Amino acid sequence: MLAARMQIRLRDLERRPVGTAEVDAAARPPRIEVRAADGSVREAFLDWEQALDDSGCLRACVACRCPELFRRRTPIWFTPFALVLAAAGLVAALTGHSSDPLVLATLVALVVIDVAVLAFVRARLVCYRCGTAYSGMPIARQHRRWDARAAARVAAGG
Repeated sequence: MLAARMQIRLRDLERRPVGTAEVDAAARPPRIEVRAADGSVREAFLDWEQALDDSGCLRACVACRCPELFRRRTPIWFTPFALVLAAAGLVAALTGHSSDPLVLATLVALVVIDVAVLAFVRARLVCYRCGTAYSGMPIARQHRRWDARAAARVAAGG
């Protein structure tokens, strides 16, 4: 079943950002308005022909028709912050300051929060050819993480 709204981060064939849009995938609109980073609005055309499978999952890029998509987890702002704090905790442990119960409790809380955040991260689909990213929709099991062989095959035109 299709999600109510699919978010698209559209890119052109040279992989340059065009803008973002929300689309009702069930309606399969051939033309959408895309908002660029500078606030301008552009028109973009989508090709839904054979893009969705029977269960409503995306199986091809609607921007460039590439059938090769890969799954990527959406980056979370907290993860780099948690890594910096964990490194600081490691330094504190190595210098002997980690015997303080407050430091240990903070490190444990940091690890628990980071694991919880990573557990709830949503995945998105990304096109190998143009780099357009899709989120807010179901993802079929056939889509795997980024693969260098698939990327090389698409880059070679295959």
